[in-house]
Amino acid sequence: MTQSLADMRRDYTRDGLAEAQAPAEPFALFHQWFADAVKTEQPPVEANALTLATVDGEGRPHCRVLLLKGLDERGFTFFTNYDSAKGQQLLANPFAAMTFFWPALERQVRIEGRVEKVTAKESDDYFQVRPLGSRLGAWASPQSRVIAGREELEGLVKATEARFSDTQPHCPEHWGGYRLLPERIEFWQGRASRLHDRLNYRLVDGQWLRERLAP
Repeated sequence: MTQSLADMRRDYTRDGLAEAQAPAEPFALFHQWFADAVKTEQPPVEANALTLATVDGEGRPHCRVLLLKGLDERGFTFFTNYDSAKGQQLLANPFAAMTFFWPALERQVRIEGRVEKVTAKESDDYFQVRPLGSRLGAWASPQSRVIAGREELEGLVKATEARFSDTQPHCPEHWGGYRLLPERIEFWQGRASRLHDRLNYRLVDGQWLRERLAP
């Protein structure tokens, strides 16, 4: 390593976040920031990439990067194998946290709340617009289970291709969407000298309360 970790830093000077810029509810601000990210971030950064944190039945945290695939006034939607590790963790503890980080904009958004499954129709509607390889993979892969090697996975894919050689794969029962219903959304804008702007929205008795947090 040519540079000490203690010396790795950069100052954030691109923008600020004032209460005057922030609407009374957080979804409008998220839509604005997300649109900015889509326009500004360049590959390999994906604007809809997020870190999802879950907690298992023993209280141990787990996190991974995945993609946001739905957003409306109810919450934030992602799709996965229900039998996967994250699916089992959400079954044991149906709360999660998401973090979006957009480095070019020097922004991040943290979201916390309860998670619920979307309807079977919502899962199937999204499943049908996925590339064929991804749909076959959802059937073939025993996600999060130990396998002998890459050859085993490739064999499962070939068997799945043969199974659906004459028909389009439908959405399997073990695969579908989750929606995070936000109870807290924090918007973070990097500022100079680590004196960042943090606007926090909390859902209290059905209404959003906005407050500023110290950096």
